[in-house]
Amino acid sequence: MPETASSIPAAGTKAPSFSLDSSDGTKVSLASLKGRKAVLYFYPKDDTPGCTTEAQEFRDLMGEFKELGVAVFGISPDGVESHCKFIGKQGLTFPLLADLDHKVAGKFGLWVEKSMYGKKYWGVQRATFLIDKSGKIAFAWPKVSPKGHAQEVLDAAKAMT
Repeated sequence: MPETASSIPAAGTKAPSFSLDSSDGTKVSLASLKGRKAVLYFYPKDDTPGCTTEAQEFRDLMGEFKELGVAVFGISPDGVESHCKFIGKQGLTFPLLADLDHKVAGKFGLWVEKSMYGKKYWGVQRATFLIDKSGKIAFAWPKVSPKGHAQEVLDAAKAMT
């Protein structure tokens, strides 16, 4: 049985530390984001319907996120090779991070037991965190519906001071 997740961190708390391989060949960590605002959006799997919708919507709003100085990162248990294919297929303009062992999802309370067609399995709960320049969570969306979510995150980023 997989290790159970910790609780989902709330707005106003320090984001859990992490370091993950990025689709752009770098390592991205909480420490590397210090001094920058960032969106960390967790999603279950590359190239699936809901995940594709969410990624496309973030892609379509990237110009506005960049204007606000907000970096966007998608995180899933897929590997870098899968991420690169997904990026190429969808024309994504932001990096995807590989959480192969789902430890980072676990730190954020998002490695959870799921159920589909009566079958139970472990997977990533779709969620998003907007991190401020000091590494604290400014906004948290613990349960996300993909359609329209990127705009919701952008609106919150605009509201940050």
